[in-house]
Amino acid sequence: MFLFQNTPQSEPGSLSYLLGCISQGLAIAVDVHQNEVELYLELAKSKGLKIAYVIDTHVHADHYTGGYELAQRSNGQYALHTSSPAKCSFTPLIDGQILEAGNVKIEIMHTPGHTEDSITLMVTDRSRTDDPWFLITGHTLFVGSVGRPDLHGREQEMAEQLHNSIYHRILPLPDTMEILPGAQAGSVCGAGISGKPSSTLGFEKRYNPTLRLNREEFIKQVASTALPAPKEIQKILAYNMNPIQKV
Repeated sequence: MFLFQNTPQSEPGSLSYLLGCISQGLAIAVDVHQNEVELYLELAKSKGLKIAYVIDTHVHADHYTGGYELAQRSNGQYALHTSSPAKCSFTPLIDGQILEAGNVKIEIMHTPGHTEDSITLMVTDRSRTDDPWFLITGHTLFVGSVGRPDLHGREQEMAEQLHNSIYHRILPLPDTMEILPGAQAGSVCGAGISGKPSSTLGFEKRYNPTLRLNREEFIKQVASTALPAPKEIQKILAYNMNPIQKV
């Protein structure tokens, strides 16, 4: 498996990904920013990869997406969860759906809470094993923290959804499962996020302070945590809902 993780210079708290199968020349890009499009096109070309899918784990509120443009320019499919509010053309994803890029298999997990359309990607490298290897958790679960539920209001309801997604979908997976989140320290999409860009479920279960809370405590704390809104949030959301041209 080829795996590339990038931190955009303009958004040091964010993380994006390109993963794929070198032997069969296919790749999937995840949570690409507008200013990363050229980087991912050049990287894919240098590795001999065709970008088959470009996925946004949700409609982002903290940065301008490059997902739609990258898909258009690479002749790939721009993919979002079927519940996404995006107005542009996209391939709808459903819970349990499988996407493949050569030996790389991704299972879509609908994990609402940060937003209603949030998804987690469970990744398997079949050149090594048929067992899943790691999760790309978007803004649902971070290293050392969890996603914020308040960006679109309804904090209590969304915190309850976030708890259900993390505790009933993600945490029951094996402790050896690696976590590759959509953000690290510096992001406004969660409180107390670590600067380490990866972890394991076992480590997070033991040391992530939010995951050590019971359900009532989790919902109360996550719903009441006050965080600043992303800069230009309304402008960013308007663009990401219909990203038909460059910023």
